[in-house]
Amino acid sequence: MTKLKTLFLQPPSFDGFDGGAGSRYQARREIKSFWFPTWLAQPAALLPDSTLIDAPPAKLTMADVLPHAKTHDLLIIHTSTPSFGNDVKVAEEFKKLNPNLLIGFIGAKVAVQPVESLERAKVLDFVCGNEFDFTIKEIAEGASLRDVKGIWWRDTTGEIIKNEDRPLLMNMDELPFVVDVYKKHLRIEDYFIGYLKHPYISVYTGRGCKSHCTFCLWPQTVGGHKYRTRSVENVIAEIKRAKELFPQVKEFMFDDDTFTDDLPRAEAIAKELGKLGVTWSCNAKANVPYETLKVLKANGLRLLLVGYESGNQQILHNIKKGMRIEVAKKFTADCHKLGIMIHGTFIVGLPGETRETLKETIAFAKEINPHTIQVSLAAPYPGTFLYNQAVKEGWLDVEHAELIDEHGVQIAPLHYPHLSHQEIFDAVEEIYRQFYFRPSKILSILKEMALSPQMLVRRLREGLEFKAFLKERHATKAVA
Repeated sequence: MTKLKTLFLQPPSFDGFDGGAGSRYQARREIKSFWFPTWLAQPAALLPDSTLIDAPPAKLTMADVLPHAKTHDLLIIHTSTPSFGNDVKVAEEFKKLNPNLLIGFIGAKVAVQPVESLERAKVLDFVCGNEFDFTIKEIAEGASLRDVKGIWWRDTTGEIIKNEDRPLLMNMDELPFVVDVYKKHLRIEDYFIGYLKHPYISVYTGRGCKSHCTFCLWPQTVGGHKYRTRSVENVIAEIKRAKELFPQVKEFMFDDDTFTDDLPRAEAIAKELGKLGVTWSCNAKANVPYETLKVLKANGLRLLLVGYESGNQQILHNIKKGMRIEVAKKFTADCHKLGIMIHGTFIVGLPGETRETLKETIAFAKEINPHTIQVSLAAPYPGTFLYNQAVKEGWLDVEHAELIDEHGVQIAPLHYPHLSHQEIFDAVEEIYRQFYFRPSKILSILKEMALSPQMLVRRLREGLEFKAFLKERHATKAVA
């Protein structure tokens, strides 16, 4: 078997477009933000001689990346529903320069729509389903496509063939560290998230999520609903390695769908992190008990990323969130008491949304008062329960299913008989305005800026970006 020189690529796109797998909603956001391309870095770590290029945060253009077409044998692109059209065009340009280049797409989009993706993109030789780390490794090491589990591929006659499924990886310690790939191929200062210290690094300590939220992309398409985790020792070893490679890092983010799904393990990892003296953050559900929060905070936890989604209990039931409003309020109060910051995320336009429930969400957000918030439009990704529900009920117009407009800005694809696209679209800005333009919140932000020159510069930059984003939103229709 002949080994293939492999290029892992997050293609050039709109300025500020975050297509990375850490982003639930691939789009340009209110404040320019970039997650690490961990889903690409993981298979790259299995192939030490491979190359990883993450074009958007590095500000690379097609002219910058195209020369790699002639120096590689295999091109792997991470794609998504919003970016698929652009990613196909990039692949076509690569193929023009190197007709012998083998091209495969990975990601939730092709995992749930493999045949449709191959039919739409004749340039593709194969697409991967579910987890694809060892799938790509086998192909790069020269295995015949017909012998590789977990792919759909096109033979010499153009026929699309489905191979045997690849089981999900259960022993997560089999995966090598991604931080070495970060060091070799990325500039970590290019990655920034508004609520995390800069520079930061994000890694996964496990995959899958036991929750069944109807809108959530990864568990329903790629990762599954069983939380499969790396051992405590393995996680700590990677953090130690990251500290050696990146002494400048100020915060580590564990980007598991819900890091707190396994409370004893979360506490065990926290205690080891405490010994290392690192600052860290993670995704959490709004139900972590006070005693666990105390352990996490005492061992370096700075911030929790919490998906509240809505302030209306019926909507939470509708989306199978498994969260009680009163429990979320107590959890948030506990975090405030312990000094744990919260970045709260909310979604407008979910099933059951009305003008009254939007008001409830605004009131709820102001009452619990997380340090920062993010408001997104409900995004029915193919492969999710929400997508199938929206199509069945007539809430989603098929022509609006790509989820972003021609500038990479998220649109409001869902609509209801009692609530229009435009009303849902406008609600995002309204929630931001009512949450941030309160005297108490303004005073809090000013105090934060006064105490830290770095934060002063950062918040001023973010303010300008947010103002520009709102200006562009006003010129954007609710649906493309």
